[in-house]
Amino acid sequence: MSNTYTGFHAVEEKVRKALEGSKQHDSSLSGLTVYYSKPGPRIKKILTQAKEAGIKITETDEKTLDALVSKLPSQEKDHRGIVLVAENEKAREKNTVQLDQWLKECPQKATVLILDSVTDPHNVGAILRSADQFGADLVILPERRSASKVAENDIIARTSAGASSWVNIAVVTNLVRAAQMLKENGFWIYGADADGESLQTNIFAPKTCIVMGSEGSGIAHLLEKQCDSIVSIPTCGKIDSLNVSVASGVLLYERYRQTL
Repeated sequence: MSNTYTGFHAVEEKVRKALEGSKQHDSSLSGLTVYYSKPGPRIKKILTQAKEAGIKITETDEKTLDALVSKLPSQEKDHRGIVLVAENEKAREKNTVQLDQWLKECPQKATVLILDSVTDPHNVGAILRSADQFGADLVILPERRSASKVAENDIIARTSAGASSWVNIAVVTNLVRAAQMLKENGFWIYGADADGESLQTNIFAPKTCIVMGSEGSGIAHLLEKQCDSIVSIPTCGKIDSLNVSVASGVLLYERYRQTL
């Protein structure tokens, strides 16, 4: 199988991973080819890194690039003059998206969920099930420090009751940058924390992103700094907090309720 990646951000990420892999003699990232036409400054930078990583580079024309992306979803056909083809790579699930491409066709009212360091696949599965039931448009997972290999994880698939195959999922290398991209596209970022503003008084913005941290350490400091508001769920129990999957369900339900 082969996968095709378009747009500066997605291609840069694959090239960066290949560059890291070449330094560690990781052969699993071989079989990459970058196709480009009329290189501008940003494409030249990508090509320099690709050469350093040992990636095959082919100069071509716009017509060829258009043909390479012809079978991709509409939001990924804007190749910006550069396309990366990864041969012998496991096929991406149909609901796996590239964040920058997804943002190009994002609806005016949208709900995004960021999971920061949620490593238990049972929690991820349960959260995806809630995301499906309450209409979340996208779930963002970090490449590291999370149960991000959703398509390969039987526990996530079972716990999500099949939602892992339907909810849009973006796996990113940097959650802080992902939050910044969302803000640049009109999203208001809400972090979940027990010391935040009560959910009872909060009105979610049309474009809402909810950030859930791990049960142990919460939201990472740099990511929390990207939050525009911190919200909490009023509770009356004797233990410290709700399980992250339960808390995600409550927050997603309230967001869904406000959109009715």
